[in-house]
Amino acid sequence: MNSTTKPGMTSPVAQGTMTSQSSQSHYRFKPLNLGRMLIWGLFALALIVAPLVFTSSLALTMLSQIGYLIIICLSYNILLGQGGMLSFGHAVYTGLGSFIAIHAMNKAGAGDWNIPLVLIPIIGGLGGMFFAALLGYVTTKKSGTTFAMITMGMGELVAAMALMFPEFFGGEGGITTDRVYGSKLLGMDFGSGLQVYYLIAVYCFVCTVAMFAFTATPLGRMLNAVRDNPERVEFVGYNTQRVRYFAFIIAGFFAGIGGGLAAINFEIITAMDSVSMIRSGTYLLFTFLGGATFFFGPIIGAVLMVLASVLLSELTKAWLLYLGLVFLLMVMYAPGGIASLIMLNMRVVRFGKWRILLKPYLALLASGLLAIAGGAAVVEMVYHLQLNAALGPVVPFMGTELDTSAASTWTVAIVVFVVGLGLLEGARRWFSRRWERIQEDIEALIKRGEG
Repeated sequence: MNSTTKPGMTSPVAQGTMTSQSSQSHYRFKPLNLGRMLIWGLFALALIVAPLVFTSSLALTMLSQIGYLIIICLSYNILLGQGGMLSFGHAVYTGLGSFIAIHAMNKAGAGDWNIPLVLIPIIGGLGGMFFAALLGYVTTKKSGTTFAMITMGMGELVAAMALMFPEFFGGEGGITTDRVYGSKLLGMDFGSGLQVYYLIAVYCFVCTVAMFAFTATPLGRMLNAVRDNPERVEFVGYNTQRVRYFAFIIAGFFAGIGGGLAAINFEIITAMDSVSMIRSGTYLLFTFLGGATFFFGPIIGAVLMVLASVLLSELTKAWLLYLGLVFLLMVMYAPGGIASLIMLNMRVVRFGKWRILLKPYLALLASGLLAIAGGAAVVEMVYHLQLNAALGPVVPFMGTELDTSAASTWTVAIVVFVVGLGLLEGARRWFSRRWERIQEDIEALIKRGEG
């Protein structure tokens, strides 16, 4: 018998092949991404363990602030990092979400509304989404610089309205509330700071996962395309304004959730602290410092925001000057933020080149600390003479005392600063030469591997 088949008939092997190809075209199973699962597991573990490691009341307050600021910064990064939309009014939707949430808490506490506290952040999110849909339709009509100017105008408009509607915004005193109301949930009345932290932590984890999932959706991918090449997106038939508008609404929703959590945490909301241009600029500044081009960059920015506003502001009155200098240096030398520095160095570590940079990094660290010590001494003495001269000539500085009335103190501080800058420049050039050589070696290894 031969193995040929008659015309019009299909052999069993061919039928099996067709069936296999058909099943493969319809059923695809991806392997589990263990690395991603490990990262999310470590993130959840960090949220759970953090208050057990840092047990002071100040640390618990800072952790709570970090939790809801992560949500707010990530929501802002939907606009800036993923959509390329530079907004100067993101605090509008965070603040309005806070006011909606705190009014809902007062209604629920009075017995008018039956809303448990755990759902109050969702109310704030819906409030932020509503105002984002209302104001975003006009705002997203334009892009680029025009978009940024419109968001600034919207921010100033809402800030001015805060004094026009004291019933809603509470005037200069703001709106207060009491988060302990209704029946307990699993034995928790959210009267203690620890219970509030874990509520914030749950929302932080869920919202972070949701916003990460958004980056992989068709809308998230199209938002990246609108950021990179809006003309081509319009050419293939998509409405770029509609894509920006939908992303704006989603960002407003998560911003409102963060605002609702802030209302629960502080139990008071004022217009000056929640919808002002200063607050919007703060979100922009720290999202950029963390790294707007990476998803985890705003998480770093939220941590830096709390550390700067709580710890650094308590250490020195010149903390805004230091913050501005850090921002200037980051724009000049690391426009991708701290996240970009981490990823570049991880690339070096992966190719086994980190030992070559060990000595240059130590030189940068030592010379940088020397320059910072001298410059900070000069700044602190100047601020003391301008603001606290009545307290005497002595300034406490890094465990020692500086005498502003002695010329030798100024001379030593200036010399240390100048010498530190010189050494830092030499270390920077040494580091740059080695860094460029390492990058050339890495590119050669990649090309060799591709060949």
